[in-house]
Amino acid sequence: MSGQEFRTLKGYQLKNNKAVTEAMEDYLEMIYRMLMTQGDVRIGNLAERLNVKPSSCSEMVGNLKGMGLVEYEKYGIVQLTPEGERLGKYLLYRHKVLHEFLCFVNQTENELEQTEQLEHYVQKRTVENLERLLRQWNQGG
Repeated sequence: MSGQEFRTLKGYQLKNNKAVTEAMEDYLEMIYRMLMTQGDVRIGNLAERLNVKPSSCSEMVGNLKGMGLVEYEKYGIVQLTPEGERLGKYLLYRHKVLHEFLCFVNQTENELEQTEQLEHYVQKRTVENLERLLRQWNQGG
């Protein structure tokens, strides 16, 4: 099989030099989701929604702050920076497209667990193509 380099999942992550981890993506997606529905995000609420300890949540938000994706002061409100908002918006879009696709393919109403597991490994081009495919299916063509 010339021209193909197989790697482990970790190998692909290292090859692609992915700075934002899967866990960070989960936090950014949830922060964006909460900001769109509630208007503000606090560590306690975020930890509750993600089913993690507040101390773990605080640590991750600190990491996101260090990367310039959120603004946060201890005991304050978590806000997304423009870059964090751009990424959070995309992550929620990716989640919605994958969830809709999996529900359609599996003829179910809820594929949350599978969506949460798969969403980190699908490239942007694939998400966009899945969205186009869903539109075609929904239009009967």
